[in-house]
Amino acid sequence: MSLISNWIEALQTTNLRKGVEPDPVSRWLVITRASVIPMTFFSAAIGGLLALPSGNAQLGLWLLCTLGLLLAHAANNMVNDYFDLKSGVDTPDYARAQYSPHPILSGMISKRGLVRAILVLNAVDVAIGGALVWARGWTTLGFALAGFGISLFYVAPPLRLKHHGLGEPSVFVVWGPLMIAGTYFVTTGENPAWVWLASLPYGLLVMTVLFGKHIDKYKSDAAKGIHTLPVLLGPERARRVAQGLMLAFYAAVVLQVVTGVLGVWTLAVLASLPRGIQVLGLYSRAPPEKPPENYPVWPLWYVSAAFVLTRQAGALFALGLIANAIWPVYL
Repeated sequence: MSLISNWIEALQTTNLRKGVEPDPVSRWLVITRASVIPMTFFSAAIGGLLALPSGNAQLGLWLLCTLGLLLAHAANNMVNDYFDLKSGVDTPDYARAQYSPHPILSGMISKRGLVRAILVLNAVDVAIGGALVWARGWTTLGFALAGFGISLFYVAPPLRLKHHGLGEPSVFVVWGPLMIAGTYFVTTGENPAWVWLASLPYGLLVMTVLFGKHIDKYKSDAAKGIHTLPVLLGPERARRVAQGLMLAFYAAVVLQVVTGVLGVWTLAVLASLPRGIQVLGLYSRAPPEKPPENYPVWPLWYVSAAFVLTRQAGALFALGLIANAIWPVYL
C-alpha cells in the first residue's frame, strides 16, 4: 500500500490492515482517532456558515476557532484512551482494543508519550483560546471552559459522565450548542438565541453516533459496570431511541425551516433520507453474529451506519447553509 492509501484507510477506519507498518502520519491518525474528527469540523463549519449572512463574520477568527476545536477533539480522544486505560476499562479483550489499535496497548506510543502529546495539543489550544478571548472577550472563555470540562470529565474522575448515563447528552451539548453557537460567537461577536436553536439538529445527529457506538459495546460496558444509556435502557430499547434521534434530526430541520429559524435551502438534508431509511432499517435488526468479509471495525456495527449518515446529512446541511448565504430564502 502507498503512504496515501495508508492515510486514507486510517482516516476512514481509524485502522490499518494487518501487516501494514504505520508511517508517522498514519500512526498519529490512528492514535488521535482522526476518522471521527470531521464531525467537529462540520460543527465549526455550521457555526461559521450561520454567521456568514450577519455581515460581521471574521474569517481569520473562524479559522483559528476551527483549528482550536479540531486540536481539542484530537487531544480529547487521547485523554479518553489514557483515563480508560488507567482506570482498567481498556484491556486487550475490551471492545476499544478490538475495532482499532489502542495507542498504548498496541505499542504505537508509550504512556509517557501519550501524555506529552496531550499536553502539547492542550498548550496550543490554550494559546489559541487566549487569542480568541483577547479578540472577543470573556464569553469565549465560558464556551471554552464548558466544552473542556464536559470533554475531560467524559471519562476522567471524579465525574466520569459516560459511566452514569450522561455521556450521550454531553456529546449533544458539546457538538451542538457549545461548538456551533460558540463558533458563531467567535466569528461574529454576537450570541443570538436563534443560533442555539439552529445548533440542535446537528447535535442530535452526532448523538446518534455515540448511541450507536455504545449499543455496539453494550455487553462489554455492562460487564465493566459502565452505565451508558444503552446499558441502562437495554440494547433493543436503545436502538429505538437511536432511531428516534435520527428522525428528530429531520423533524428539527423541517420545523426550523417552517418557523423561519433556518433558510429553505437547509431542506437539502432530505436528500440523505434514502440513506437514513437504510440506517433505520439496520437499527431494527439485531447485529450479525460474525463480521461481513473485509469489515474493518468489528465488533462495531451500528455506529458505522450512524457515522456515514451523520457525515452525509451534515455535509448536506452545510451545503444548504452555503446556498442560503448566497441566496437567502425563508418561509
